[in-house]
Amino acid sequence: MKPGQLQWVVIFWMLFLFHASATVRYVNVSGASPTLPYTNWVTAATNIQDAIDDATNGDQIMVTNGTYNTGGRVVSSGVLTNRVAVTKAVTVQSVNGPAVTKIQGNVSVVTDTNSGIRCIYLTNGAALSGFTLFDGNDVFVPPFRPFPPNISGGGVWCESSSATVSNCVLTGNYAFRDGGGAYRGTLLNCTLANNVTESNGAGAAYCILSNCTITNNQAGPFGGGVAYSTLNNCLVVSNTAHYGGGATYCTLNNCTVANNLVTMNGGGTYQCTNHNCIIHYNLRWVLPGYVTNNYSGGEFNYCSTLPLPSGPENITNAPLFANWTGGNFHLQSNSPCINSGNNAFVAVTNDLDGNPRIKGGTVDIGAYEYQTPASVISYAWLQQYGLTNNGSVDYIDPDGDNMNNWQEWHTGTNPTNALSVLQMATTTPTNNPPGLIVTWQSVTGITYFLQRGTNLTAQPVFSTIQSNIAGQTGTTSYTDTTATKGGPYFYRVGVQ
Repeated sequence: MKPGQLQWVVIFWMLFLFHASATVRYVNVSGASPTLPYTNWVTAATNIQDAIDDATNGDQIMVTNGTYNTGGRVVSSGVLTNRVAVTKAVTVQSVNGPAVTKIQGNVSVVTDTNSGIRCIYLTNGAALSGFTLFDGNDVFVPPFRPFPPNISGGGVWCESSSATVSNCVLTGNYAFRDGGGAYRGTLLNCTLANNVTESNGAGAAYCILSNCTITNNQAGPFGGGVAYSTLNNCLVVSNTAHYGGGATYCTLNNCTVANNLVTMNGGGTYQCTNHNCIIHYNLRWVLPGYVTNNYSGGEFNYCSTLPLPSGPENITNAPLFANWTGGNFHLQSNSPCINSGNNAFVAVTNDLDGNPRIKGGTVDIGAYEYQTPASVISYAWLQQYGLTNNGSVDYIDPDGDNMNNWQEWHTGTNPTNALSVLQMATTTPTNNPPGLIVTWQSVTGITYFLQRGTNLTAQPVFSTIQSNIAGQTGTTSYTDTTATKGGPYFYRVGVQ
């Protein structure tokens, strides 16, 4: 190749990169000279939809202050008008955030299937960031009429979880069917408040929500806050429904669910899977007043709630919020929820405040992580045995069994009883099946692993032969069916 030819190849490659890069388009509701392709503030579009229509996949659309409440578009898969239809995989982002940048639907009068206007529709791969979505409304379906397609999600309707809504406020939206605020999609750092649905999930339905606040939403039958969703580090408070005031048929990880209300059952959660969650102060309305009703059905692991549900390491202790009646659900410095969760259920790296999710080595229960724990042991466990949580007793051995308090906590043994200790008990040969039965002292709620070695001078001496062994009360046994060659065999057991 000649030197001149190489130069042309380089120029062509640079031009290709230039044309392949994303374009930034601008929107200003008060703009004076909207001109295609809207690539600067002087020629900015006055309507978000115009900028989307001229965009291509990967473009970014910057929107400045104002309320965007004109225009509308029906997408091919539905019958409802959307104030903004993001039909391409673009990012629509406000310049100055949701307090001053808003998209308004139409929730004024709902009498037929054509009167509602949803705030926004997002296709696969599209993203929305930094807006208030309000007054959105899906269609009204008269009695004895079939549901038309694409009618859920008064604030936002997403094609799938690949559509992302971040740093947004969804408020005052309505859905006749599912998701008054949001339907499907992934929501990050959003607030969903004062939304309504006649069906499921007034705040959100069929969504993935992380670090979101869901409050004061109202559903007809199920899920005042959320329904059929996954929630991580979310605060779910003061929502109402017939069943599941806070959440219905959801998976909740490190959430705080409080002050929710039902008329039937499941004040906090109804048929949900709950990990590392605080579920307290939820109510059911019955004549002549209110009764505590935190949950109905579901699965609980490392949760704080009343009454005590089955499942590992659940507690009934009051969570000791900073001021729950005043809406402050941070943990006090002596809260039993500190260090009392399970790190395996941590789904995101920051708590609802944006602070590190794990401090002190073990995650806290609830949406907020206490940032300066003095002890590295579960505060609930310490309080159970009358031990101080200032860190001074973490590594002492009060019962003289050669296991300090930190070790006793991890093994689930009693720090005040020298006979309660993790140790090997017996090894017994068996012929049915051939092998050795290995037994050790154990407790329920603890998962063990078993290791074996055949040569104490080898490196490493031990290797794991079985994990995920559920502990039993008193002792647990495992049959090593590979120990058939006469040995010697050396065993040790540990806690996962």
